[in-house]
Formats: sequence, structure tokens, C-alpha cells
Amino acid sequence: MPKEIPTRIYNLCLLGFGNVNRTLVRLLQKKAGALQERGVAWRITGVATRRLGWIASASGLDVEALLSSGGQTGSRAGAPAPHDVRDWLKAARADVLFEATSLNVENGQPAVDHVRAALELGAHAITANKGTIVHAYEELRSLAVAKGKGFLFESTVMDGVPIFAMFRESLPVVHLHGFRGVLNSTTNVILSGMEEGLSFEQSLKRAQEIGVAETDPTHDIDGWDATVKVAALVRVLMGVPIRIDEIEREGIGKLRGEVVRTARASGTPYKLVCRAQREGARVRASVKPEQVPSSDPLAGVMGTSSIVCFETDIFPGLTITENDPGLEATAYGMLADFVRAVVGR
Repeated sequence: MPKEIPTRIYNLCLLGFGNVNRTLVRLLQKKAGALQERGVAWRITGVATRRLGWIASASGLDVEALLSSGGQTGSRAGAPAPHDVRDWLKAARADVLFEATSLNVENGQPAVDHVRAALELGAHAITANKGTIVHAYEELRSLAVAKGKGFLFESTVMDGVPIFAMFRESLPVVHLHGFRGVLNSTTNVILSGMEEGLSFEQSLKRAQEIGVAETDPTHDIDGWDATVKVAALVRVLMGVPIRIDEIEREGIGKLRGEVVRTARASGTPYKLVCRAQREGARVRASVKPEQVPSSDPLAGVMGTSSIVCFETDIFPGLTITENDPGLEATAYGMLADFVRAVVGR
């Protein structure tokens, strides 16, 4: 008979309880049996949001109450409420932090401090926040190694597609020369809508209605989100600590429907193209609208889909395409990082 795997219960803390972490909780429930087969069980012992503050209970929170109330529970009874992230992690006896707060392009805060605190206190840190990589990757990676914990971030680029894990685990000693791709869903939805006959404003409104674009879509339209993703890929996969101000950036705000439709009709559609290429010891990178030939894999990526084409010393062209992902894809990236952290590779 196969040897039975002993089960350990992990205390999970959720920083941010919006769409991503709520979907993660549902996915953890859905995959409970598969996790059990790997010796993994879980309970949620901490939830923190700007609205609710720091909620912690080392014995576990009521998951269904969390999901139905948006995080509001009576879990504070019997103990003073934590007043900062460190108190909260200690009160919750955190084994794993899932960090899913909003991106701060300028300095990555407070997500960087959240991840640093978790690692220093002996918890694995899993994040969907790109700012932690762009502004503190080397520091946080070194801290994770020193503490023997995981600092993982698969959901930061292309949702849950295992780009970082692929290079780390499946492509050892491969040298990445460069990449290009379409990595921002909002701009891709807007361009696709304009090709169908909508104006820029109408296409943006549709992107907001389907939940792809934020109420304030500036980071997407001006190219900031894509630029941060490029910086994350360059820092982690190419080993070059590029700053976001070193990446040439131009958004799609100047493009109008007639121009976009003409480009598609001529066989050279517009895409917000992300690029990075090694030039000696440095990397030249850019994010800007480009016309690409219809034969290019980037040309056929529509709507919320994404694509990235890698150029390596072994594989001249290695392409990953993600078709119409949903929130569950992003949540899966965090769940997969959880398994990697606690079970191993």
C-alpha cells in the first residue's frame, strides 16, 4: 500500500479581501481534496482590509461568514484587535500570507512592508502585487532564502500562468535573451472594441462594464501596468535590476477608432507591445503601441487574452498564450504558489 502522507494544517492570512482573495478562498474550498492528498489542510486565521482593519483568530475564522459578509466577522471578541501588520500576523499565528493589495507604482508600498514582515516573522509570502518585485525583489528574495521561506508571485504577470515557475523549475540554466508580448488586458480589450467599430470612450466603458478596467483606468491606458510587468520579468527572469523609469513607455490614449480599424484592415493591427532585449550587460525595454503584421502571433490575441514570446539560447521562440482568463486563473496562481511553498517542488 502507498505510504499515507501526514496532513498539516496551515494558518492562512489574507491581506486584502477583494475579488482575488475571495476567489482564492473559494478555490481553496474547491481543491480541498486535492490538497489533502498532498498532506495540506488549511484554515483562515487572519483577514485585513482598509475598511475592516486587522481581524485575527488563531483558532480559525468562519469561512462562509467571511465570504457572505465580505470579511466582517465577530472574530475580535475576547482579544484586543491588532493594530498593524506584524501584530496581526502574530495574533493569527500565520504560516502563509496572501498579499493582494493595490499596486503602488511609485514605491510598491505598503505591499513591500507586508511581505517583509511576513518573511521576518517566519511565514511564507505569496503576492499578486507587482510592486513587491519591481521595488524590492532582490531584498525580499534574499530575506526569504535566509529565513527558509517562500517569496512567490506567480499571479503578478499573466494571471496564474506559471511563467516564473517555468523558468525556475523546468528551464534550468536556460539564458533568456529577450521577450515581447501583449500583457495588459484593459488596453487589449479597448483596441479590440475599437476594431469592432466602437470609439475609444465606448470601448473603455465596455471594458469597465465587464470588470476588466478599473474605474480609474489611467495605469492601464498610460502603459504603467504593462511597464511594471516588463520590469518584473526583466528583474526575475533576466537578472537585471531595471527601474521602471528606464523603460520607454507610451500608452494607447492617442489612438482613435478610425486609425485602429484602418490598421487592422491593412493587416497590421495595433497592439500595446511589451519588449525587452539584452544589450551586453544591460536590457533595453519598452511599452508602446505598435503595428504588427497579421502573421505575428501577437496580432491574433484579442480581448482579455495575453501572450508572451521568449527568445532564449536554447529555444529561439517559446510562446505562451493565455485565452480569456477569469479571476480564478489569478487565484490559481496564488494557490499553486501555496502548494510550492509548503509541499516543495
